[in-house]
Formats: sequence, C-alpha cells, structure tokens
Amino acid sequence: MEWSQLLTTRRTGQPVDKIKQRRTEFQRDYDRMIFTPAFRRLQNKTQVFPLPGSVFVHNRLTHSIEVASLGRSLGNNIGNRLFEAKEAPNEALELGSIVSAACLAHDMGNPPFGHSGEKAISHYFQNNERGAELLHNSGLSEIEKQDMLNFDGNANTFRLLSHSFKGRREGGMALTYPTVASIIKYPRPSMGVKKFGYFQQDKEIFESIMNQLGIPHIEGSTDSYCRFPLVYLVEAADDICYQLMDVEDATRLGILSFEEAFELYKAFFDLEEDKKIIENIPNVFKQVLDKHERIAYLRSIAIGKLIDGCTEVFWNNREEILSGTFKVHSLVDCLHPTQANAMKTVATLAVERIYRHRSVMEVEISGFQIISTLLDRFIESLMTPERYYSGLLMPFIPEQYRPDPDASAYDKMLAAVDIVSGMTDLYAVDLYKKIQGDI
Repeated sequence: MEWSQLLTTRRTGQPVDKIKQRRTEFQRDYDRMIFTPAFRRLQNKTQVFPLPGSVFVHNRLTHSIEVASLGRSLGNNIGNRLFEAKEAPNEALELGSIVSAACLAHDMGNPPFGHSGEKAISHYFQNNERGAELLHNSGLSEIEKQDMLNFDGNANTFRLLSHSFKGRREGGMALTYPTVASIIKYPRPSMGVKKFGYFQQDKEIFESIMNQLGIPHIEGSTDSYCRFPLVYLVEAADDICYQLMDVEDATRLGILSFEEAFELYKAFFDLEEDKKIIENIPNVFKQVLDKHERIAYLRSIAIGKLIDGCTEVFWNNREEILSGTFKVHSLVDCLHPTQANAMKTVATLAVERIYRHRSVMEVEISGFQIISTLLDRFIESLMTPERYYSGLLMPFIPEQYRPDPDASAYDKMLAAVDIVSGMTDLYAVDLYKKIQGDI
C-alpha cells in the first residue's frame, strides 16, 4: 500500500469536486459527521448503562466525541511523523482529521440498547421461531443468511456511510474513501466469520473502495482484504475510551469504589518510568478534594500514556501495517507490559463487575424483547404489504428504507434491519408499546 494512493480525496458516489474549498476535503468529512442526523441520534443510544438517569453517564454520542478527540491526537502524531520523515505526501498532515471523522462515525450503525443490540438482531434470526423459519424459507443464499445470523454493527456503519438509500444522493453521506475505509475493522464478507465488514447488498461499493485505495487481498484469499492502515488508530482510540471511561462511569454510579478505580488507573503508571507522575499525585490531591475529579485526573494521565504508547506501536510497525503483514489485531495488544497488563485488568473487571451489573442486564433483557418484536412486525409488513396490518405500520417506515414491491426477500429483511437499527432507545421503546397496545 502507498500513502499517495491511500490518501485520495475521492468521495463515494460522487464525481471529483473541482470547486476550491476553504476547508480541506477531510475537514469537510468531520464537519459533515457532526451535522448528520444519524450522529445526533447517538445521544439517545445506550453505551453501557441505561439512559436517562440521575447521574449522567456516557451515551453513544458522548463516547463518539471522546473517541474522536483521542483519534485526532493519534492521527496528528502519525501524520506529523510521516511528513517529517518524508514518507508520505502533504495529505499526511490531515491524518488527524481523517481519523477523528471516522471516530465520530464508528458507532453510527449500532442498534439501540447498547452492545446487546447487535446480539438481539442476530438472536431473532437464530433463535426466534418466526425469525429462523422466515430466514430459512425465503430463498436467501447462504451468505445472505449469514448477514442476518451474525448481524454486525461495523458492517451496518459502512452501510450508513456509503449506501445509496432511496431518495438520497449517490454514495450515501459522500465521504472521502479514506474516512470510510477507516471504520472497516473487518474487511471481509460474513461467510464463516462472526465479524465482517459489509452486507452483500453493499459488496460492490466496498470492493470499489478497496480497489481504488490499492488495498490488497489477504494472502490466499479472494474476498478478504488487508486493513486500511488508519483502522488501527480508530480502533485504538475506541479501545482506550470505552475501557477507561467505563471505569469512571461505574465509579460515579457506585458500582466501583473510589479505591478500586484509583488502583485500576494507577496500574497504568510504570514505577520507574513514571516515578515523577506517581510522586506528584499526592500534591494534586491536596488541591483536588472531590473524589470524582481525582479519578478524572488519573484517567486523563492514563489516556495520555496510552496515546503515546499506541503512537509508538503504530510507528514502529508502520512497514508491516502498510504491507498488510501486521499480525496483531490491535495496537493496544502491543503496548508496554505495564499498560498492556493494566488494560487486561480493566477488561476483566469490566466483564465481571460492570457489564454484568443488574442495571446493564436489565437493558439487555428489555432490548432483546423490543428488538425481536419490532423486527417481526416490520419484516411482516414489508414481506406482505397487501395485508391490512402492514398498511397500519407503513407510516412508521421512513421512505428511504422502503424497498420496491418486487425486491428480494433479502432486501426486505435488510430494510427491516435498517429501520430497527437506526432507532434510538426511546423511540424503540415507545413504538414497541404502541405495537403491544400499551397506549
């Protein structure tokens, strides 16, 4: 892969724009994300803990903004080094804009009700009697079935950014190829894997982007590609944010004590390399008496160390990343042992104490029931539009998601998934109640 080709300013579905703009093409991507309705809807999508509450915790919107902040720092760090080393063209100085724009978009395709939303959609087609029967009796190809059986929010994000929905312009949100490619964590189809990068309906635009950017296939494969290099930076920003911010949220909610959070964050500091930081903590705490602010202070320093660490990992492995031979999935996995072990400790505790907390499990239980019911009703409406009940639901189906009457069963099922995955938590709950007759 060559940076000169990877940093093209070409946009999905659009001719080359010859109008001179005051902003760079990649800055326009960032601004476009900020103002898109799909981004605004993230404010009412659960990150981990239920919304709303007496204590304001992260939702998908605040999480995405924070990830974008870290992503900008990582992108700027690498971009400046590439430019100074003369290893990339001037566009390398825009890596911060590309990565931050991709970070804003990275969760747009996730359904309501937190991480369980993806599982709930897959569960409907895997285990719900009606959903499973419908999937296997509708003439779908095996790979089309896999799109449904292993629904993936990453693939759905790619779809939101690039698919030409009815009544909308070509190329979806018409972002630059580098920004779109930066969110594709799993550049492969759904067959035989749990995580994938695109639905079959979007295969053509996916392959077009990969080929235009000069991204090669993985050795020995004809349909799986190497990662676009900036994916590693987007993923690192996301990994750092959700791990460390979940600890802070859990502390504010009383799930973790101040002492537990203090030890978790302090573990990121090396006793020798970070001796001055450790020695200065008591001095800061003499001024900062609020326990939550103390936790925020430690968290901010830990994030700074992780940004520096991930920058070094990417830089030291840039040749392997560009050649597609970098074998490690995440930059975080290659950090200094002190930070890597601290991240593993946080991840283990998060599973045991945070993600299994009663309040989180309640969201998952409700989400499964709500999403299954909504999918069931919308698929029925789209598959049998002549029925009276289907007509009653039609006003709740946005025009952009309405398939043509002669569309395939796969297209209609995917349209139903589009409808439900795009809902906010509150809208999904409200519509579920109406469907159930709870007015």
